[in-house]
Amino acid sequence: MSKQEHSEESEGRSELPIERGFPIERVNEIAANEGRARQHYRPVYTMHKWWARRPGSLFRAITLYSLLDDNTTTDDVEVYEPGDNQTLGQNGVSEDGLVEAISKVSMEDPETLWDFYPKDVRIKDKKILDPFMGGGTSLVEASRFGVDSVGVDLNPVAWFVTKKELEAGQTSVSQLVEEFNRIKSDVSEEILKYYRTPCPNGDHDADVMYNFWVKELDCVSCGHTIPLFKDYRVAAGRYENKGKYNVLCPGCDELTLVDDWQDDSVCDQCKHTFVPKDGSVSRGGYYNCPECGQKESVTDAIAELGKPNLKLYAVEYYCPSCDNSGEKKSSYKGYKSVEAADLQLFEEAKQKWNTRTDLHKYVPDEDIPPGHMTSERNPVFDHGYGKWTDMFNERQLLSLSTLLKSIENVDNQNIREYLLLAFSESLNFNNSFTGYQASTNKIQHLFKTNSFDPPQQPCEANLWGTKYGMGSFQKTFELVKKGIEYANSPTDRYVDNGDTVETEQFAQPIGLNSEVYQDDMRSITSENEYDAVITDPPYYDNIIYSEVADYFYVWQKILLEGEYAGFDRDKTPRVESIVTNPFLGKTAEDFEHEMGQALAVINRTLKKDGTLAFTYHHSDGESWGELLKSLCENDFEVTATYPINSDLHKFIGGEAVSFDIVIVARPTDSRTPISWNQLRRRIVKTAQVARETLEETRELTSGDIGVIEMGKCYQEYSKHHGEVRRAGEIMSAKEVVQEIYGIIQEGERGEQDVYLDLLEERKPSYSDLNKHLKRSDASEERMKEMRLFRMESGDFVLSDWNDEKRQAYVQSRVEEGNGDLTNLDKAHFLRYRYEHDRSREEFLSKWDMDKLQELCEDLAAVTGDETYLKMLGVDTTLAEISDE
Repeated sequence: MSKQEHSEESEGRSELPIERGFPIERVNEIAANEGRARQHYRPVYTMHKWWARRPGSLFRAITLYSLLDDNTTTDDVEVYEPGDNQTLGQNGVSEDGLVEAISKVSMEDPETLWDFYPKDVRIKDKKILDPFMGGGTSLVEASRFGVDSVGVDLNPVAWFVTKKELEAGQTSVSQLVEEFNRIKSDVSEEILKYYRTPCPNGDHDADVMYNFWVKELDCVSCGHTIPLFKDYRVAAGRYENKGKYNVLCPGCDELTLVDDWQDDSVCDQCKHTFVPKDGSVSRGGYYNCPECGQKESVTDAIAELGKPNLKLYAVEYYCPSCDNSGEKKSSYKGYKSVEAADLQLFEEAKQKWNTRTDLHKYVPDEDIPPGHMTSERNPVFDHGYGKWTDMFNERQLLSLSTLLKSIENVDNQNIREYLLLAFSESLNFNNSFTGYQASTNKIQHLFKTNSFDPPQQPCEANLWGTKYGMGSFQKTFELVKKGIEYANSPTDRYVDNGDTVETEQFAQPIGLNSEVYQDDMRSITSENEYDAVITDPPYYDNIIYSEVADYFYVWQKILLEGEYAGFDRDKTPRVESIVTNPFLGKTAEDFEHEMGQALAVINRTLKKDGTLAFTYHHSDGESWGELLKSLCENDFEVTATYPINSDLHKFIGGEAVSFDIVIVARPTDSRTPISWNQLRRRIVKTAQVARETLEETRELTSGDIGVIEMGKCYQEYSKHHGEVRRAGEIMSAKEVVQEIYGIIQEGERGEQDVYLDLLEERKPSYSDLNKHLKRSDASEERMKEMRLFRMESGDFVLSDWNDEKRQAYVQSRVEEGNGDLTNLDKAHFLRYRYEHDRSREEFLSKWDMDKLQELCEDLAAVTGDETYLKMLGVDTTLAEISDE
């Protein structure tokens, strides 16, 4: 569709509910809870890791408020009660009620449509696109409304994860469990036999939950072997030992309980006195040799001596026998020192791995590719890692390959892929890059910092798993199983009078009428096809997903190569990713250019009255300026913005804050000229009206209100992008954003602003004066003193440049040389001299022309009188600064 067609069709288009109001409070209270317990709210999203997932509840609300409009009729929707799948016909929660609620949504009352959030609403003949689908949240939520959805992502891991989320609603849970049980019979004992340890309570073995390792280096000076402990904590005490700490004694390598790990402690075994917090590794990555006192960088020592050795020093165990016999919990679940049998078992696993060469094809053989995340942010190569398999010990490689081989033998391709998904998710915890959080007694996952961060004390989990522990294949399989169960019959949760309520199961499963593609979204050729694009686009300096996703990719491709395009490379696509990447030399300018290309594609794919709704992670004015510029230059007009899950009390103070925001935009190429001063006044008025409305009718934080005000400002600006003139120059989007930040933070409106507001009124009255004064810092007394208005026989009279009393006031101020002379005073003075053919050069040469020209451009625009421009001798016409 041409720009002209887009522009013509955009006039008079129906306004969407999301453009009039959005139930921020209701969404935030659910989204906050969902973020803490996604496995209960929407288990489909916990089947596999993806980064920076937005809450499903947020995207459900966005979809509901974006795909309905004032043209929606009862023939366009169906409403069912979850559970019994019967059409509603009472209490207004029906098709008729839905259509009525659409038109009532407003900023003052955005919740008229909210009653339908927990209902099984079907929206007919709508189609959405997510060109940056990532973890697939927008597509999953859209499918629940019965709309057609298409998703695209460059990353094959994102594609595979989303594909399985959308297929989950058509997958048999019983078939999945049947194949899991077959794998369990096939390999569980083979794996578990390498995760046994002598039980401290008798002549039998217990299950290993976690093995604790520490890296060791020889001192570059004296050759003494140094275990790289930052401190000697193993784990906090539990049960009757709560408040104490299990620590490793550096004198005898035995575990001992201490009261205070930061103070002098005595080992129960050897009576050695030590301070557990004083390890051999200090801040900054240096070791201190206890023999010779040498202080050396760990990475420098690795460069000289090679990759460190690993030493097993402790075990966390669980004993089913002791549990079943009635022992207390502190006896059957706890921590113990390493014994000879533990070391021997690892050696057996290591030997088995080295001899079972048939299993080696089930582990990745690729080198870790250099990149920003691996070479610069946390340089893994400096720590001795070169191949992906270096991130695992031999027992882990043996266990993982044994399990993956068994998964490969599953005949049903769909079920095989879900088991692969569970396997891939277990890689998050089963590697040598995971540490253990001693204070909370939990293993950490690999991407706790969204990067590769090699620990000095790796924690090895039990891959198959036992009753307790995190990240085992059993546990990740349960996540996949719950995700499929949920997708077959989803529910929703909402807050009612402070209580969280879960609906009955919805009859419509997840994923119907959905398609996903692994491709560069800039390859999309659709035109005028989609009613909405709902997405979470890349943010220019966020995580480089392609590099971190490689960790999962190289394992997934073992079974998926040859099955799907995109799994035939050594790594996921890099150069094509729309993100800054210092390693590849991709700059912020490259990101802006590529996002511009993406927005042009999005605009082309949308129908004539289509909508772009997306979430954005905001942190500063610079990023906002870039976004606003990209949107406007690709023919979008911002129509609404809303903060989500925000704690923004610092916003108004001008401090750096970080939050998520929903942005709504519509295609347009209709821009009208305006002066900056005129736009500034509109922005201030719009922001203040928004604040007054919100503060009167809704309980929002000042930060939330500030963001909404900011959004209103962008709405005003986007109507005039590229046509905002300030002192003869066109302002850029970034310049406007910087100014808007100041406006929101200061919000000052003086007598000059009120006067200009009154000029815009057709027949200003005293009532109008009071209305504008209330939304300003101006005073009636000061305006009287300035002779800007007067009352005659009870009538309100607004003065102009030719008003006798006003001109007398101005003339006296000029003659007195008063420093408080305003730009409005100067403009009225110069206009009088111009009209009476008197010289103005003396004054033009000594007054600040930029500020004066800004005001005169505004006076010309609001009065339709170009004389204010001519009297300054500026090369500007009224058509260039007015949208009238």
